[in-house]
Amino acid sequence: MEITSSIIAVTILVSVLGFYNENLFSRSKFNPYDVKHSGQWYRFFTYGFLHAGWVHLGINMIVLYSFGVMVEKAYHYYFQSKYILYFLLLYMGALLLSVIPAFGKHKNDVFYSSVGASGAVSAIVFASIIIAPLQKIYLFFIPIGIPAILFGILYLVYEYWMSRRAKDNIGHDAHLWGAIFGLIFTIAMKPVIVLYFLRQLGFDVNI
Repeated sequence: MEITSSIIAVTILVSVLGFYNENLFSRSKFNPYDVKHSGQWYRFFTYGFLHAGWVHLGINMIVLYSFGVMVEKAYHYYFQSKYILYFLLLYMGALLLSVIPAFGKHKNDVFYSSVGASGAVSAIVFASIIIAPLQKIYLFFIPIGIPAILFGILYLVYEYWMSRRAKDNIGHDAHLWGAIFGLIFTIAMKPVIVLYFLRQLGFDVNI
């Protein structure tokens, strides 16, 4: 859990600084207009270390720790000494890829901006689902654990539907594409995981 804890520590530090430093917050949030018209490409990454408030920060960090530790251990097993590199590529790649749709939609909108690690956190959650599809996921409003594979399907359907219809200032596109990136990246880096995934679901495949 070395890299997970480090990411959480950096995110908390930068987010808290952003709470009290308006200039830092403004210069680091994801603003597609500034990315396109001012060449501020660093915003594709810095926005993920800022949050809109304590609740936003707390939820993302709790979820990141809950799933990140498991994914980090699995990556350590699969990638040995290179696991930190692969974990960082997963996390930072998700930060970038999860806001590409928002960039396409809002690159000429000076007023649009977003912050938060939700896209990268979704990637971590879905990396854990492809690794352990039958693990139990507990939600605040449901007293029993939901199999991860079922949660994943419901989550993707919900985020896709909300990304098409919602006007609630939540980055559903980022959640959706972060989740998809987490699946694709993990499979691409270690294709045998698909076979383990199927075996856990009861399919008779050779490994």
